[in-house]
Amino acid sequence: MTIKDHSVSKETFKLLFDSDLQLYRTTPLPTDLGKYYESEAYISHTDSHKSLSDKLYQWVKKYNLKHKIGLVKQYKEKNIYLLDIGAGTGDFVRTAKEYAAWEAVGIEPNEKARRKAQEKGLTMQENFDELLPHSFDVITMWHVLEHVPDVAKEIQIISKLLKKDGVVVIAVPNYKSWDARHYGEYWAAYDVPRHLWHFSKESIEKLFAAEGFKLIGTHPMLFDAFYVSLLSEQYKTGKASLVKGFLNGLRSNYYGWRKGEYSSQIYILVRR
Repeated sequence: MTIKDHSVSKETFKLLFDSDLQLYRTTPLPTDLGKYYESEAYISHTDSHKSLSDKLYQWVKKYNLKHKIGLVKQYKEKNIYLLDIGAGTGDFVRTAKEYAAWEAVGIEPNEKARRKAQEKGLTMQENFDELLPHSFDVITMWHVLEHVPDVAKEIQIISKLLKKDGVVVIAVPNYKSWDARHYGEYWAAYDVPRHLWHFSKESIEKLFAAEGFKLIGTHPMLFDAFYVSLLSEQYKTGKASLVKGFLNGLRSNYYGWRKGEYSSQIYILVRR
């Protein structure tokens, strides 16, 4: 399948299917990935409220932050030391500290996003170098794993940093969802080349099982279906349609409710 980078470069990339892991890989891997993030169009590294999609994204993000805290509390509640990998501008780290009173730090390699987080008074590291092994109760990656060039190595690092009884929370798009199938090459959550991997539930289970983890819970990200459908409709037709985006978001969530395949899914993993 050939997919266009609609949001930044307008270049095209191919998706190659790995039948063993049940995932797609974006190819070729750009030698300079950073330039594909250096755009106001890539709003997870900004706090932009300019366009309709920006405003919708920020509204959904604000709503989701406390929901994410509640989800983590289902599996871990007290005395939490949390690491958020790919923390962006730091909003989840800040919510964890201020709303849940947890100790929390973030990893964010993008200098611009990291600087915005630090301006909010948050502890933000560029990489894992200063983090101690087996020190975190919870490690989260909210729509981040799909951006990581070496997924197996990343999971090894997570395993090293997590306490024995710790919990890993992974949120990623799901290429088996209704909206992915409906929009095909225009599905916004392919987001090549920033998304290097395109996961299914099976692929997450297999990748983490290799490091001794088991999947104990799966949760939908219901708002993603609406946001992704809105963007996908714009990519497909050249114009935004709130009505079509909303209706297709509903269709996708209904399909997810019936089949267990939502637009984006949250996976909860612990050691075996």
